[in-house]
Parts: sequence; C-alpha cells; structure tokens
Amino acid sequence: MGSVQIVTTILAAAITAVAVWLAARAVMKIVAVIRLGRPDPERFADRGARTRTMLAETAGHTRMLRWTVVGAAHWFVMVGFIVLSLLVLEAYFEVVSPTGGLPLIGGLAVYGLVTELIAVLGVVGILVLIAIRVRNRPTRPGGRSRFTGSTMWQGYFVEAVVLAVLIMGFVIRGFKVATDHFEYPVWATPVSHAVGALLPDWSAGVSIAALIKIAISMTWLIVIALNVTMGVAWHRFLAFFNIFFKRDPGRVGSGLGALRPMMSNGKPLDFEEADPEKDQFGVAQVEQFTWKGLLDFSTCTECGRCQSQCPAWNTGKPLSPKLLVLSLRDHAYAKAPYLLAGGGKDLTGEEKATAAQLAHLDVLALAEADKPLIGGAEDGGVIDPDVLWSCTTCGACVEQCPVDIEHVDHIVDMRRYQVLIESSFPSEAGVMLRNLENKGNPWGAPQNTREDWTKGLGFEVPRVGEVDDFEYLFWVGCAGAFEDRAKKTTRAVATLLNEAGVKFAILGEGETCTGDPARRIGNEFVFQMLAQQNVETLNEAFEGREKSTRKIVATCPHCFNTLGNEYGQLGGEFEVVHHTQLLAHLVSVGKLTPVQPVDGGVTYHDPCYLGRHNRVFAAPREVLGSAIGGGAGGRGGAASISGAGRDSGLVEMPRNSERSFCCGAGGARMWMEEKIGKRINVDRVEEAMSTGARTIAVGCPFCSTMLSDGVNGKGAGEQVEVLDVASVLLRSVKPADATGEKGTAAAGR
Repeated sequence: MGSVQIVTTILAAAITAVAVWLAARAVMKIVAVIRLGRPDPERFADRGARTRTMLAETAGHTRMLRWTVVGAAHWFVMVGFIVLSLLVLEAYFEVVSPTGGLPLIGGLAVYGLVTELIAVLGVVGILVLIAIRVRNRPTRPGGRSRFTGSTMWQGYFVEAVVLAVLIMGFVIRGFKVATDHFEYPVWATPVSHAVGALLPDWSAGVSIAALIKIAISMTWLIVIALNVTMGVAWHRFLAFFNIFFKRDPGRVGSGLGALRPMMSNGKPLDFEEADPEKDQFGVAQVEQFTWKGLLDFSTCTECGRCQSQCPAWNTGKPLSPKLLVLSLRDHAYAKAPYLLAGGGKDLTGEEKATAAQLAHLDVLALAEADKPLIGGAEDGGVIDPDVLWSCTTCGACVEQCPVDIEHVDHIVDMRRYQVLIESSFPSEAGVMLRNLENKGNPWGAPQNTREDWTKGLGFEVPRVGEVDDFEYLFWVGCAGAFEDRAKKTTRAVATLLNEAGVKFAILGEGETCTGDPARRIGNEFVFQMLAQQNVETLNEAFEGREKSTRKIVATCPHCFNTLGNEYGQLGGEFEVVHHTQLLAHLVSVGKLTPVQPVDGGVTYHDPCYLGRHNRVFAAPREVLGSAIGGGAGGRGGAASISGAGRDSGLVEMPRNSERSFCCGAGGARMWMEEKIGKRINVDRVEEAMSTGARTIAVGCPFCSTMLSDGVNGKGAGEQVEVLDVASVLLRSVKPADATGEKGTAAAGR
C-alpha cells in the first residue's frame, strides 16, 4: 500500500463512517415517525401474495412500464442502482490497492459483461429521466407540470449523483485498462476499454477515482440522511415496504373499489357502541392516520403522476394529490419531535404530555403541533378545506401512483372527522344528507314514486315477493327511479331484459339509497344506517340462496361498487354485475340481436366507479361495438377502438379506460357547487366532442347528467347526444320501441 492508497483508504473510511452513522439515525427517525400511526393489523395478512406483488411491481416494474419510455428508463436506473452497488463495494478494495477487486466474482468475465451492460443502460436511462424532468420543469411555458410543487433540486441532485457514480465506474475501469490491471476481455467490457485508451498510465488513478466514487455515493447518503422527507431518494428503500403493505395485494386496482371502513384502535368502528371520547371518528390529527398512512406519506417520490391525472388539478382547483401527501408528510415530520416527547391531544382535545416533557422542545415543533389539520390560510391549517372538498374520489391518483399510495382513503378519513365531529362541509351538501336520512334518497323524492318508471312499459315488471324464481334482482337505484334522464336508462334495461327472456324482479318501494354519497362525503353513520337496512332487505329477498345465486344487476356504478364491494363489510354477500356486463353476455349468446346500425359515430366515457375502480372496460365496448354495426360484426364481437371510421365506429377519447377523465360527480360532488376553476364536466365534454362522434355513450346516471349538462352548456345539444349504453343497444335491437325515447330525449335537450 503506497502513500496515495493510505490517504484514500483513510478518507474513504472517514466519510463512510459519518454517512453510515447519519443514515442509521435517519432510518430510526423514519421508523419512529411511522410507528406513531394507528394500528392496521390487516396489512400483515396473506404475506405470500404480498411478496409476489411486491416483486412483480419492483423487479418487474409492472406499474412503471405503463409509461413505456419512462418505465424502461427507470427500470435500468433501478437495476443499475441495485446491481452496481457491488461496484461501490468494489471501490473500497480499489482505494486500498489499484489492483483490488471483489473476491470470488470479481474476475469472472460474465460479471464484467453484466455490470458493463447495466452501467451503459443505466447511463442512457438516467439521461432520459433528466431530459424528461427538464422538459417537464414547472417553469416551462405552456401550462402546469406534473413536477409543480416537487422539490426540484432534490430530483436533479439524485439524478446527478446516479450519473456521476456510473461515469466514475467507467473511469476506474479505464485506469485499470491503462495500467494493464484490468481482468476483463474487450468483448465483455468494450466501453471500459475505450475509456482506458484515453487515460494515462497512472497507477494512483484507480485509487483516487475509487475515492471520488465513494465520496459521491456517501455524500448522497449524507444528504438524504439530513433530509428524511426527501422522498425522491428515500422511495428507493421505502417503496418495497409500501408496495408489500398495500391494501389488496391480490387485486388489480388495490386501494380502489371499496373504501376502508372507519377504524378505531385497529378495528372497524361499531356505531352502536361507539363513544366519541374513546373512539376515533375519522382523522383530526396527523398521528391519527394508520402507520401505513404515514408510510404512504414518507414514500412519495414527488413524481407527480397522480397530479397529472387528477381532474381537480387539471381544471384549476387547489387539490393536487401529490401536494396533499407532501403537506401531510412535512407536517408529520415537523410535528414528530413533539409527538415523540409524549405530546399529543386525546380524543377530548386535552394535552397528554406534561409541561416537563415539552419543556426542552424546539419552538417550531410546538408551533407545528398547534396547526389544525384542516383549516384555511388564516388558521394556519395543513390542508385547506377547498383542497379536501375538491376531490371526486375518482381514483386516478391511486391508479397512477407507482408506489401504491392510497390517497382516496386518506382524504375520506379526513372528511369523516370534519362531517361527523366538526359538522364542517359544503353547506349545499347538507340538503343531500338530510334527504338521505329522512327520505332514503338524495333528491328527497317520495318513496311511493320509486316505481313510477315502470308505467307505460308494455309489460309487467315483477316485484320481489310477488315472484320467487327470478334470476336477477334489478337494483334500480335512486337516480334510476327519480331522475328523468336516468329513468330512460332504467326503462331501456328493463325492456332489454324482458326481450332477452331474463327473469328479474325489483324491490320497488323496498329499495333505499345504497349510501354511497354519504360514505364518500364522510358521513359513515348515515352510510351504515342505509346499508344495514338494505342488507337486511336483500338478505330477506335472497333467503335460502347460495351466494352464487344471489345475483344483482345495477345500472349505477356507484350502487354496483357499494353493493358488490362494501356491503360485505356489513354481512351482505352478493354477486353483483353492471348492466353493461349482463347486456354484453346476452348479446354474445344471441338472446339480444342488434339489427339497426347506430350512425354518426360513438365515443364512450368510462365511468370512474365502473372502469378504474372495478376494471370493467370491455363489456360496454362490446355492447357498443355490436350496436354500432347493427350486429354485422358478429355477436359479442369486440368494438373497434381505433380512430378510423368516425362516421360509423367507436372512437376512443385520448383519456380512456383506466386513464379516463372523471365527469366531476363522484365523491358526493354531484351535490356540491363547483365554484373554483373550470367545470370538470365541460373539460370532459370538450374532449368527447373533439372525437367528432355524435353520440357520447355512458354507463352511469351521474355521468349522463354531468355530460348532458356539459353538452348543453356548450350549446351543442342539437349536434351531440349523451346516451347510456343500454339506450344505444335498445335503438339497435328494437328501433321502433326506441323511437319515442329518442324523440323525447331530443325534445328534452
């Protein structure tokens, strides 16, 4: 060991010791903060499925690869970061000796080839990611960036470090080539040999370059250790855990569909025994999130994928799912010293810590502890009320997040406290909640008018109790029973089921609202009241039947989601299908035969709670494809989704399927005024109209209302018609029966 190697060894050891100590301290702090959260025992179930999902999403990059270029580039960088950590380890041997290397595998040609290839692809990958970040920088002209609100220097720093470490790997190998100490052949390491041809024969160069590489790597570790909220770096470690502990590891669209029940002390809250002084009603303080919630906040990469897809953000509202998560993260870590010292408020609002426990705390931590979780700028709140109430719960944020953050659950948990304890929510939504409590529907319509839609159908609609041999219980829903446009869909579905010979029955006046709008706005009490009533009614209707024969068909995706995914939490186990799924089946088996082509072109809007939340994408398109061709394409044939044939085919909007853009009605927004920014439904209608299609097909009564209002607001009611998929099919199957409805619809516009 020469004098140069003595110096490089000492310096490498010193900076490594400092970095490791700081990193260990940072990890302990992160773990301590996450452990402040409430229990969530269900996250430890089914560890086999969790492990498989975690490996698929990390090693396989199954979520990231949906964005092909970014996903591929990120995969090479990730693999480079993991595999080339061996080269950082090798650098510790090289600071000691210019001929040093890893024992056992260090001299293998295959090791040299693999690391060379990964390093080259890693350089290409990181350059692509840097270019994407620069191209999408928030200061660029032409609109909002997905990086708006991200801490840009941190992203550039991490990317620069990765690039520098990769380059220094080639420099070290180059010096070994130049000094004739390189053990790998040219065919395995051509880039390293090319670099070596440019470098001088300097024996100390290997150790000095290795020291620089170690210094860069340890500087990175020191910087992130001093910035525990630096998600763009920490997600490299935390993402594995966050994905492992996702809500539903075996379900595509984990974190979507059902909402988590309201929890207290790790158990679903029983309202019959709940005590507001002992039980937690929603989230009022950041430490009242579960530990998984705090892990979510810590893991955020600040990539802005959620933000780029959010309908609120894209229409000028203050909600950005990313900025909401970052605000909660920063607040949690700023408040952590106070909480870890024993501070915090109990459920009655009393301070838990003694004056002695808080005496040594920094004034900033005490100030952070006094901030309300929800409050305007004048109150110093962490989350502004306009942010909280802008959410449509469409799930685009959850769908897009590469590390499985569950934004919707966290937003609804905060809403629950505001509604149930503070009674603080948009005033216009109060009418809807009162109607649900008093009338059993959000419109406040009389219960004895629930069956009015059946009048004049030309056939008898059987009621449960009058017949026992029905195959499907037709869940009409509140919109389908009371809202004029939705009643046309209800009549169309009933007509088609009757035409196909399907035995079905309705509950009629025995039906009440599923409780979806109450639950999404945060009133879990009203939801459970309505849901328990419906579960009791449905269990009685299906008495004696196995689950496989307890079939329900629903026209509203919100009812479909609640009945199928959430009533199981209250003892209601049913087989629930959306009407487009049943109609697609009936067409495919020949029980419904389209005969009249639908002209003028059709575009389809995916309802959030049908598509993204429940992954029903194909069935509506199969029905439309058959109707558009008048059956010429064959029964059940898949619809064309290309842009060709705008006059006669199904034309997809740019944002479709799992990336469909919300209509603006979800999350109980149907009953709230949209006072900020551009109207979401107008944005979606403009996109639909840009396809040139004369018919906008939907599969949801809320979407029908919102898009119809948007079309009328654009003054295009005479050129573009909004129709449910069932009505489109009815026009093709029974053109004569649909003529009257078409005329009525046109007159209504």
